[in-house]
Amino acid sequence: MSSSPAGTAGNELNITTVSVKPFPGQRPGTSGLRKKTKEFMQPGYVEAFVQSIFNAMRGSVNGDFSKSTLVVGGDGRYYNHESIQKILHIAIGNEFGRVLVARGGILSTPAISAVIRRRKAFGGLILTASHNPGGIDADFGIKFNVSNGGPAPEDITERIYEFTQFINHYYRFQCDDIKIDKLGKQTYAATEIEVFDPLTDYTELMSELFDFDALRKFFRSGFRMVFDGMHGATGLYAAHILEEQLGAPKGTVINGTPLEDFGGKHPDPNLVYAADLVHRMAAGDAPDMGAANDADGDRNMILGRNVFVGPGDSLAVIAQYAAQLIPGYRGGLSGIARSMPTSTAADRVAKALKIPIYETPTGWKYFASLLDADLCTVCGEESFGTGSNHMREKDGFWAVLCWLTILCELKQSVAQVMAQHWTRFGRSYFQRHDYEGLDLTTANKMDEEIRAQLPSLIGKDFGLSRITAADDYTYTDPVDRSVTPNAGIRILLEDGSRVVFRLSGTGTQGATLRVYLERFARDYDKDSSEMVAQLDTSIRQLLRLKERFNREDPTVIT
Repeated sequence: MSSSPAGTAGNELNITTVSVKPFPGQRPGTSGLRKKTKEFMQPGYVEAFVQSIFNAMRGSVNGDFSKSTLVVGGDGRYYNHESIQKILHIAIGNEFGRVLVARGGILSTPAISAVIRRRKAFGGLILTASHNPGGIDADFGIKFNVSNGGPAPEDITERIYEFTQFINHYYRFQCDDIKIDKLGKQTYAATEIEVFDPLTDYTELMSELFDFDALRKFFRSGFRMVFDGMHGATGLYAAHILEEQLGAPKGTVINGTPLEDFGGKHPDPNLVYAADLVHRMAAGDAPDMGAANDADGDRNMILGRNVFVGPGDSLAVIAQYAAQLIPGYRGGLSGIARSMPTSTAADRVAKALKIPIYETPTGWKYFASLLDADLCTVCGEESFGTGSNHMREKDGFWAVLCWLTILCELKQSVAQVMAQHWTRFGRSYFQRHDYEGLDLTTANKMDEEIRAQLPSLIGKDFGLSRITAADDYTYTDPVDRSVTPNAGIRILLEDGSRVVFRLSGTGTQGATLRVYLERFARDYDKDSSEMVAQLDTSIRQLLRLKERFNREDPTVIT
């Protein structure tokens, strides 16, 4: 496999070969490579990883990128601009035919997926650590999305990792910083650099899926909402679509200006990190709907007045009404997919619609396979990610527009929609408990010990019931039959309740243990914490969290 640019006469004058050493640990996870910002700031670090991506993918274009289009952008966090400049110079050095870079360097993760698909690009590099904090002492990341607009599958990320282990040089075009603040095209050597409007492709796609005229009338009727951009990339999209396109009042979007450190806050839309929004929705003069997206726009949270819609319930409600109320889905759904830890609420909707339900490991790449094969139309995961076949990424703002449409068409409040749904399908009382910053060695040892105990757990009392099954989930992809083992430990109970736990790979410091508690009931007006309290007590005892980590309570409960 060649790892050198094809070489065009005359280009060699400004393209140089720069020596670089391999950096340990450049193994992309489920959402790209995430590390501390200062690690990415090491001389040659970004260059080595990006060149490794190009080296790994060169064979897919017969060693020649001259006919390939690369899309580049990021969520605006600290080191975004500097990294984009490095990528542009390396892309020119590798003789890409065309590079599309978002104006100002700001591009949400859903938008890059849309741009890749609509413009038939080779792939894209999105600079983000998703919901993780930003700043020189916080987190940074680079993710490669392939030609279908989705995250690189495991065979590609492993190939990238292999190249990172022996890389010794990269190709760079020597020139000053490339201006990316104004729309237009510039040519460097054999590469055309086009600065494009990051809002256009995504807005056009949303207007094709949703009835913007109906939503304009809805806002004119007096409907009020608040959208928290959390100072990430999506604030720009929300202001453009909600306020400029749909006529929502100015001020509907708060924290809408992207900031390098996200205003010093954690840009993760949940009950803890979006507490100001939660408090606003609990006030006496609260608007009709509240919503938030994370830094790069792929996660979402939906709120009504004093109502929190969990990610599993949100997926279920969207699936319930998509074909009936949302123009882009009038043809019906082929299926629903959810990650294994996500609540089983969508399963009951799928049964009612007489369509299949797919249970996958956590990671959007598993949905992409099902979407490409048209096995499912909508999908979602427990970490506030929801999406559909319109792209190959989870799409936080799409979920907001889904809910806006449902409220518009049903003429009901968020609370009324949920009450109606739970009356018909019952309720999965669900909580996710995150234990962050755990000692990695201790966490891995705990994981190994629990796996060994699984067979002996059958028949033991747990919560208010008894364990009927305990396993380490293994997933077989129905499309390519690939097998993914160790996708999370499941404990299933006689009364239909279940507990799932796994170590997450999206953090950058220590280990994060995620515990998912689910209890099904027909009564829907109980307190979630009370309903899952016995499950919580039992799993803490089983994992010996106090003894192992000296932890009394989770870092975050959602």
